[in-house]
Amino acid sequence: VFRIFDSLNWVKGMEIAMDAVRQTGKIAEAAICYTGDITDPTRKKYDINYYKKLAKELEQQGAHILGIKDMAGLLKPQAAYMLISELKETVDIPIHLHTHDTSGNGIYTYAKAIEAGVDIVDTAVSSMAGLTSQPSANSLYYALQGTDRQPNVDIQALEKISRYWEDVRKYYRDFESGMVAPHTEVYQHEMPGGQYSNLQQQAKGVGLGDRWDEVKEMYARVNQLFGDIVKVTPSSKVVGDMALFMVQNDLTEEDVLAKGHSLNFPDSVVELFQGYLGQMEGGFPEELQKVILKEKEPITVRPGELLEDVDFGAIKEELEKEYDRPFTDLDAIAYALYPKVFKEYVESIDLYGDVSVLDTPTFLYGLRLGEEIEVEIEKGKTLFVKLVSIGHPQADGTRIVYFELNGQPREVVIKDASIKSTVAARVKADPKNENHIGATMPGTVIKVLVEKGEKVEKGDHLLITEAMKMETTVQAPFTGVVKDIYVNNGDAIQTGDLLIELTL
Repeated sequence: VFRIFDSLNWVKGMEIAMDAVRQTGKIAEAAICYTGDITDPTRKKYDINYYKKLAKELEQQGAHILGIKDMAGLLKPQAAYMLISELKETVDIPIHLHTHDTSGNGIYTYAKAIEAGVDIVDTAVSSMAGLTSQPSANSLYYALQGTDRQPNVDIQALEKISRYWEDVRKYYRDFESGMVAPHTEVYQHEMPGGQYSNLQQQAKGVGLGDRWDEVKEMYARVNQLFGDIVKVTPSSKVVGDMALFMVQNDLTEEDVLAKGHSLNFPDSVVELFQGYLGQMEGGFPEELQKVILKEKEPITVRPGELLEDVDFGAIKEELEKEYDRPFTDLDAIAYALYPKVFKEYVESIDLYGDVSVLDTPTFLYGLRLGEEIEVEIEKGKTLFVKLVSIGHPQADGTRIVYFELNGQPREVVIKDASIKSTVAARVKADPKNENHIGATMPGTVIKVLVEKGEKVEKGDHLLITEAMKMETTVQAPFTGVVKDIYVNNGDAIQTGDLLIELTL
């Protein structure tokens, strides 16, 4: 079963995938992303007729199953009853509902959807359920007890599985959202469950951890600034990137429109308004689109139509030549989709080996002094590794780590990333000096694209920075000459650091 959706509910963006699934004899579940509130008469953009029209289009396109993807958990119980009832009258294919339990209303929402005749719902085992995850399968079993729709499952088996994951989940505590109770403000900010903890980590990474409440509020404001868009991967990330950008730089919506000509928006925001994620219901806000795109022209066709054909065989040859090892078809696809991430992965394997063979606590937290573990590096080949001691830090920031490998003493010199080095503070950009181009977010310089003394035109790309997976292309605000460059490729930067100075 392939669940196919478009992050803006643009049917044209789903057609190729749906056809491919059908042609290979698999099941195409075409999904509508739910947003807004069909019970609120003031939210007219996404009313019941909008969903019925979409559902009919997807059925006519050849969907075997209609999915409802409620990624933020915005579907309230009565709205669920109304939506499923209306859709059951509209289409003849099964309906599959997916929601997140952020608000705490998930089981009630499912109960009303089931009452309306929904065919399938998504759940999680109890210890992994609730909050930004799905409603609990265990809870739903008891909620429907005594009805003809009670799930036909072995509840004791579910409880046993849940106990296993309850133990495993503890290892991942540092990646949790910090949410410990139902979070009804999701109805205001409308942030998808899968994004909440990710954006929170991004906020911490760019120094906005203590302004998380502001980021959540800004997320809702950016949504309205963008024209109330469907928010699911990747469109939800774009809203999050813009929210971080605005909070980091203390911008209001009015500032964005008034000062946009001199702002370097995150690349994801520019790509959204160029049409590279597809077309939005009702179109993009025209004034904002012009401000964000500056001189760029938007597209209206399916973005995939503009892509050149990919030669996967050539990709494998290129990778094998660069890394001197064989690569699979899966590797070639991964590289075609995410070349930068894939190369980082390969280089990490080259440096550290295949760390996936380590058990979870060792991988995430390392060994305790005196602890010994078994590592099966391949079938029939097991290593016994024991940490003996860790040496004092050296002047160059390294330590000697002493360990035993299959009972034999070994030692290795490693760089201790926790040792702070004294680094001279960077020059800060003068916000009143239009010739100064400063960093808008803390992060890393990926690539400097110009040289000192080079003439640049307004809109030319000067350098690319990255902050927590959010890339920003810094553009020339006016035509001039590069007077000085203050950073190099790979440099760490902080907000306000002077990157480049231009002169007329």
